[in-house]
Amino acid sequence: MGLSIATQPALKKIYANPIRLSCGRFLVEELILASRVLIMLPGPTNVPDRVLRAMARPIIGHRGAEFHELYERIEENLKYVFQTQKEVYLLTSSGTGAVECAVGNLVSPGDKVLVPVFGVFSERLSEKVLRHGGRLVKLAVEWGEAPTASQVEEALEREGDVKAVAIVYNETSTGITVRDLPKIAEAAKSHGAYTIVDAISILGGEQLPVDRWGIDLCVTGSQKCLACPPGLAFISVSDEAWREIERNPRRPYYFDLVSFRRFHERRETPFTPAVPLLFALDEALQMIREEGLEQRFRRHASCAEAFYAGLTALGMQIYPKQEAYRSNTVIAVELPEGVDDVKLRSLMKSRYGVQIAGGMGKLKGRIIRIGCMGIISEVETLTTISALENALLDMGHKIEQGAGVNAAKNAFKS
Repeated sequence: MGLSIATQPALKKIYANPIRLSCGRFLVEELILASRVLIMLPGPTNVPDRVLRAMARPIIGHRGAEFHELYERIEENLKYVFQTQKEVYLLTSSGTGAVECAVGNLVSPGDKVLVPVFGVFSERLSEKVLRHGGRLVKLAVEWGEAPTASQVEEALEREGDVKAVAIVYNETSTGITVRDLPKIAEAAKSHGAYTIVDAISILGGEQLPVDRWGIDLCVTGSQKCLACPPGLAFISVSDEAWREIERNPRRPYYFDLVSFRRFHERRETPFTPAVPLLFALDEALQMIREEGLEQRFRRHASCAEAFYAGLTALGMQIYPKQEAYRSNTVIAVELPEGVDDVKLRSLMKSRYGVQIAGGMGKLKGRIIRIGCMGIISEVETLTTISALENALLDMGHKIEQGAGVNAAKNAFKS
């Protein structure tokens, strides 16, 4: 009957004991209980036992030498992940908070900001610009497509005095990655505009060399590709952006980056941070160092390729029609005709122990989304495809038993 956490003895054994998952040179010790659901959401994601255990350490004060050492180690490793020599600031917030921080610090009332909108999260980004008094230049892109450098270039030339281009690198609601981001950042710079990049569902899972691409403010969260619990967010700031931030009379209080920079000099945060989450982050970043960024990117790409192969073999339509824009961290696929979204996901979770996400906004009930991020490996990939296969069969959908799993296996071998 295919793989099933709930029914197959082999997988029960795997998920009940500490295991070492191997994918290339990547090794991670992970403890997953048989009763625990395999979280394949596009955030939060599965957290390695090694990272979870770190949160059980005794609390330390956030104004002492112990914390300073922790802060410095975390920042150095975040610079490695961001591929930047600039300072990276630690926020106790969701990723949305970090986006709010970026917009609220850079955008002064009346500033013109160009935002390509091609999904739920890019729409939210445009709303933040308006909330902070910016003049929104909305570049509407059809859902399922990605904004291109030429579209952004045309908008910049047409508008003339754009202060910043704010863009979502990986649109979590549609499974679209903006492959033109380097060219878009270059176009912004050539027109004297700053760049704000929401990289929440991709940083750490695919290339994003912040300095080389010339990104001014880049943000991400802890709970996605970094394989850490939710509750932390991070932002890098370019030297050029500081000049604008310092002049902004309406910087937010809690997210005031000038205040963060001042406290950063003594390796502290302005307000009490979530210390247990920082312990977890410290461990998660060390695991990224051990694996190496390039290998981590290859692992995500390999698992994504297997997902796309497996889902296609099941007769499902990948939502992003152009292969070049398909995300390696968020897999979005259209539901077969007549298949109820809620029932399918409920079956996958209750009967097969795998949790995936549904669609958002106008895609609600039309697509499902699978997280391919963090500690994703062949084990999680094949287990998820098998759970989807079996749930579809349980609902009476006609597919070939094992077709998805076999196609994914072959993709891993190629």
